[in-house]
Amino acid sequence: MIVIGLTGSIGMGKSTTAKMFSEEGIPVNDADAVVHDLYRTDAVEPVAKAFPGTVRDGVIDRGELSRQLAAAPESFRELEAIVHPLVREREKQFLEHHRKQGHDLVLLDIPLLFEVKGEDRVDVIVVVTCDPQIQRARVLARPGMTGEKLDMILSRQIADAEKRRRADFIIDTGLGLEAARERVRQVIAAIRSGTMGDNHA
Repeated sequence: MIVIGLTGSIGMGKSTTAKMFSEEGIPVNDADAVVHDLYRTDAVEPVAKAFPGTVRDGVIDRGELSRQLAAAPESFRELEAIVHPLVREREKQFLEHHRKQGHDLVLLDIPLLFEVKGEDRVDVIVVVTCDPQIQRARVLARPGMTGEKLDMILSRQIADAEKRRRADFIIDTGLGLEAARERVRQVIAAIRSGTMGDNHA
């Protein structure tokens, strides 16, 4: 079973691209969705202990957690030390399940793949990208997003050019949905046929 790692900076269209892989029959493990679920289950107690006042009605209030992290960015490490092992455990369960099901390809959607040094967890790396102006416009259109918040997020992410350099395949979402969908199909076909990626021609 080949494990595809899908990554890309904020606003690049990664979630939309992951959905396209799913529509092509590739099982997808979405790290962000896993974290959302953990904030309602296994992560509630340890996060509440480390970040007092972040629990509302038995679940982690992501807004309050973000506020505390913005006030003390150094505490990101503490949060990651709690959440990452739990995410990895869920990922392991996902891989075991689909290996037993006999799938030839699965996809791990990992926003911070390079930042958490997750390259060893995958066989092929696909990076989602687009023009920086498109990226900024997409992100600033999100509710509650500001230029300052975006800059803080980007400062914690490896630059897009570096991600593209380290990718096996690149999908540009700035060319429209149909072009991205066609590119997803090409990438799947190339991986299945054992063809090396864009940066290995």
